[in-house]
Amino acid sequence: MPTLPDSGFDFVAAFYDPLARLVYGTSLRRAQQEALEAGLPAGISRMLIIGGGTGWVLGEVLRRRPTARLVYLEAAPRMLHRSRAWLHQHMPQHMAQVEFRQGTEAALQPQEQFDAVLTFFFLDLFEPVRLRALVARLRAVLATGGVWLLADFGLPQAWWQSMLLGLMYHFFGLTTGISARQRPPIEAELYRVGLQPEAAGQFFGRMVESSVWREV
Repeated sequence: MPTLPDSGFDFVAAFYDPLARLVYGTSLRRAQQEALEAGLPAGISRMLIIGGGTGWVLGEVLRRRPTARLVYLEAAPRMLHRSRAWLHQHMPQHMAQVEFRQGTEAALQPQEQFDAVLTFFFLDLFEPVRLRALVARLRAVLATGGVWLLADFGLPQAWWQSMLLGLMYHFFGLTTGISARQRPPIEAELYRVGLQPEAAGQFFGRMVESSVWREV
């Protein structure tokens, strides 16, 4: 099992993207794209991406906001390496704008503030107690007037979705050591910290959702 907190995705880094495409087609990427289209602020100066995976999302962000500065926070060293390599290969002109930081939310500095926080297929990985602490920490670094962009799995709407989510949690529990065993109360925790959602899109039979969360 992983020795660094939340670093278990090192074990699936090499095949994570192909596996996601095999199971969900383009739905996961479309959900992220719709969240960015719906909620990414114009003129944004500083953004946090946490648990960004293999780096594909960096291209989506920087194509839309080419002057933004990003902190790319990832616990898994191999995922972080793949993300840095992706940016160097595809958009090397933006390398200086992205800080690749290894760690969990504990690696965020108390004084840091971000105009946008991106959690794409990330919050679903944590059991409720850890999720509550994580959301509170991320809320603390969201600047006044900032936006929280969410793309994740929604509540199952059909038996096959419940079965697929169950298989997913079983697989990633074995391979990465994630703490969640079922979908945690993501929306309830975002409401708890004073945010309200605007829907951005639903995909894969409403099993995948994207939304934009703002202060009340």
